[in-house]
Amino acid sequence: MICRKINQGKLRNSVRQSICRWFQSSVAPVAAPVTPVSTVCSGKKIQSQLHFFGNYTTPYCSFSKSNVWFIPRGCSFSTQAALDLSTGGVIDVPLAQTGEGIAECELLKWFVQEGDQVEEFQPLCEVQSDKATIEITSRYKGKISHIVHVPGSIVKVGETLLKIAVDEIPEPTETSDASEKMTSLDSDFIGSSDISSVPEKSKIDGVSSTPAVRNLAKQYGLDINDVPGTGKDGRILKEDVTNYAMQKGLINEALACAQQKHSEVSSLIGAGYEDKTLQLRGYQRSMVKSMTLAAKIPHFYYVEEMKCDAVVELKKSFQNENSDPEIKHTFLPVLIKSLSMALTTHPMLNSRFNEESYEVILKGSHNIGIAMATPNGLVVPNIKNVQSLSILEITKELSRLQKLAKINKLSPDDISGSTITLSNIGGIGGKFGSPLINSPEVAIIGIGRIQKIAQFTEDGDVYPASIMTINIGADHRVLDGATVARFCNDWKKFVEKPDLLLLHTR
Repeated sequence: MICRKINQGKLRNSVRQSICRWFQSSVAPVAAPVTPVSTVCSGKKIQSQLHFFGNYTTPYCSFSKSNVWFIPRGCSFSTQAALDLSTGGVIDVPLAQTGEGIAECELLKWFVQEGDQVEEFQPLCEVQSDKATIEITSRYKGKISHIVHVPGSIVKVGETLLKIAVDEIPEPTETSDASEKMTSLDSDFIGSSDISSVPEKSKIDGVSSTPAVRNLAKQYGLDINDVPGTGKDGRILKEDVTNYAMQKGLINEALACAQQKHSEVSSLIGAGYEDKTLQLRGYQRSMVKSMTLAAKIPHFYYVEEMKCDAVVELKKSFQNENSDPEIKHTFLPVLIKSLSMALTTHPMLNSRFNEESYEVILKGSHNIGIAMATPNGLVVPNIKNVQSLSILEITKELSRLQKLAKINKLSPDDISGSTITLSNIGGIGGKFGSPLINSPEVAIIGIGRIQKIAQFTEDGDVYPASIMTINIGADHRVLDGATVARFCNDWKKFVEKPDLLLLHTR
């Protein structure tokens, strides 16, 4: 019995000392107001301290060995004293990290003005990185006291966007490393915590959605209850509101704004004979970076002609049987599906090259990127998992991406993860082009326009044929001419005889 009590005492002292050392190493004391807080541990009273770091309250605890019995099972930390002392103030809202490798963004527009009252999760502004357009929402409820940047400004990650005057500083849902450790300790030892998190979603009239989604629906003048939800348990997502607005024809206004911006640039270029300086923004900056990388890749090109008479007839058949006015059948979905079929037997063209490790990663999914010219520059969204999609599904997804690209609303997921790219220059004009590879992909395909050209039979008879010229750009570090030629032969077979797709479709 005596030995057991001695061992228990040593264990308590060891745990207490470890906890104290952990807190002291996790949070460095700073010169700041200190508020003593009483923390109850199994009936014993412990004197601890709360240090204020900037806008947040982070517990920094010091324990006295002589008069403290620390029992983790009954310990809970409360920040109520700190909140009672908070009389509010002005909070800086910085530009957060919007994606991997993003160092700055262009501020497109503000949804609020100085003096406006804002709620939690209410959209504040819209920014564009070189990858996507992102909506910044408020973490606080308060009043806009000062807007730091104007639309068109380039804002570095971490710079202050605006200042919000709040009556009461809420407890953070994301804090410093020390408070994350504190929360982890609480959950391990206690099983519950006094720190509450802000709910991420709410229900109005039985509809599950976030405040940001409801605000978007309000901007389009839509009743959130009329929007069909595709999320879990019928939750309404941002994409649901956007798609519903497109169906109602409400998206044209945003498209007109993008066209107006394009016309302003055109008028600027054509005004007078003086030199003008244009700042590259958004997708144009992304093109600078990607093409600089592409210039380091040793390219070679393989040019081929394909007869598209069967594809032309197939497109007419699809359009004649089409009963959905929202769907417009084109040649491109058939080309995309036939390309995926050819990639199945030639996986080297659907790969990525790691230059540092000299490794080629064969990608399992066929995420085919489609280069699109938009009022905001060149962007390459991709259709995910083409190998598992039907031609109709590809048509719908392509239409969705084209509509979002025109209004600059593509998500980061839409423009990331592509494994091979198609550049349909024939949609604008030209027989074919020589596109540059979108690194780290190893191949890109330029498609020219389909045109009627005289062809000869083996007997010398002349007949008209619909001919399309394609140009495959390949990374010569990974691919050789024979590999690309065999791939192109298989793809050509599916294009010229699309009925063969039925034999290989799963």
